Amino acid sequence: MKRYLRQVLASLPVLGLALLLSACGGLVNHRVEKGETLYAIGWRYGQDYRDIARWNNLKPPYTIYEGQWLRVAPPVTPWWQDDYPERAEAHRRQGARANNEKKSSPRQARKTPPRVARSAVPREQVAMPRGRWRWPVSKVDGAKIHRVSKHRKGIAIRGRLREPVLAAADGKVVYRGSGLVGLGKLIIVKHNRTFLSAYAHNAEFLVKEGDSVRQGQPIARMGRTDAGEVLLYFEIRKNGKPVDPLSYLPRLRQG
Repeated sequence: MKRYLRQVLASLPVLGLALLLSACGGLVNHRVEKGETLYAIGWRYGQDYRDIARWNNLKPPYTIYEGQWLRVAPPVTPWWQDDYPERAEAHRRQGARANNEKKSSPRQARKTPPRVARSAVPREQVAMPRGRWRWPVSKVDGAKIHRVSKHRKGIAIRGRLREPVLAAADGKVVYRGSGLVGLGKLIIVKHNRTFLSAYAHNAEFLVKEGDSVRQGQPIARMGRTDAGEVLLYFEIRKNGKPVDPLSYLPRLRQG
């Protein structure tokens, strides 16, 4: 486990730099690689797959192609629309005056209703309380569960090589592959519009992309990390952002 933690911590500066550059606009595009899905790309950059779809004008079922370039960071807002509504209004009026001066016709321009940014509309939340989840392994021992680091909210569950990995809730497999560095063979399951779960470091896949899975169904077999340790890395994301799995999974019995 210590070797795995060192490996994860060593990759954090690189991940942190990528996220920082993304936030600053330096890393805003991603070239789609073979086997990737929009869900996996969102997982890599810490973005909700629906936001990436909106930034790239993609519609369900979000089909993407190898070699395609996708925006993976929010579009930059013009400075006059940033923090000061009065600046935005002044800019709008200035543009309207310039357009009126260019027009030779005395006809009055048609009034159009103001556009509302999509991001201003609250996203519908789908609740999945603690009772809706189960542990992704059949036998859970608190001594085998470790938080990877304070920088990552996922948990590492040690177990036996090729032990069945179970779906934590009903859902659909939206990614199955090895394209995310440091996670080995990875499965991502979409449970609803709000929640995804991920199962990393598998030795073997038991399901395909597009398969519907039931809670408790074996979806993979536990494998080894790059450091040689047998474990499952498990993560839950809500609207694309990682959350604490222990706040959703059933509480472990003490003693």
